[in-house]
Amino acid sequence: MSQGKKLSDVLSSEELRTFQQKSNLHATITLLWNWLVIFTAFAMVVVWPNPLTVIVGILLLAGRHQGLGVIMHDCAHHAFFKNKSMDDFVGQWLCGVPMNADMYAYRAYHLNHHKHAGTPEDPDIGFVRKYPVTRASIKRKFIRDFTGQTAFRDQLMRLKAFKLSKQWPWLVFHCSLLALLIWVGAGWAYLMWWVAELFIYPAIARLRQIGEHGVAENRSEQNARLNTGTTILPWWQKLLIAPNNVGYHVEHHMLASIPPYNLRRLHELLKERGYFDGYDCIAYGYGQVLRRAVQAS
Repeated sequence: MSQGKKLSDVLSSEELRTFQQKSNLHATITLLWNWLVIFTAFAMVVVWPNPLTVIVGILLLAGRHQGLGVIMHDCAHHAFFKNKSMDDFVGQWLCGVPMNADMYAYRAYHLNHHKHAGTPEDPDIGFVRKYPVTRASIKRKFIRDFTGQTAFRDQLMRLKAFKLSKQWPWLVFHCSLLALLIWVGAGWAYLMWWVAELFIYPAIARLRQIGEHGVAENRSEQNARLNTGTTILPWWQKLLIAPNNVGYHVEHHMLASIPPYNLRRLHELLKERGYFDGYDCIAYGYGQVLRRAVQAS
């Protein structure tokens, strides 16, 4: 395959600097929106406790688990707020802690993924190495996710590594959340967080991983248009599956310093100027991602 246009052929240095500019306003709005959705998920069931609001609330919470992880990821790249210290604080305390994740450990791990994407040294290669897979295989994977097998396996590993000296902020957050819900007379609603994390979020994370690298044309090539995928999403998939512009993954791997709130505009400009011509790195919705992830019969 021809290597196509280079980035410098379609994007000037001045345009690149513009896309790399961070906005405290945009970052704050993104952060507040994610926490507002979490608040809304619980508020719905407190005010209108019924099966429908519980189901909607669980789905919203699962999507925001992804959302907090995405913000932590962007803060780990120092690509969210203008100030690196603010990125560190938000990524660790407002996004990592509720999910029992250490942003600093994640940063070291994830930068190796960018450095070695698609190669045997890529720490994430195990998640996507075998794609495309058979229809039966992908069905088994999602059954494990939706029945809690994936999450219980991961939680067991976390429990084995649990240290109160490190995990106490996570315990404080969850005790505070439970106490607040008990105070408003809906302590039972705390279980929604765990239903979302144990039975819905693993499938969401798997979908994201498949879209990012599982359906790439050639993972062994050090060209983001070959070893990475971008997924253009309808509004409901953005809300429930892939928030905060995380679908624009080719663009992120090309330029990890660009904040997430600028990725859509970058994608549109690159597409308009033919940067993706000749490459099959863009999918439209997770339905198309799943079809690409299944081996042709």
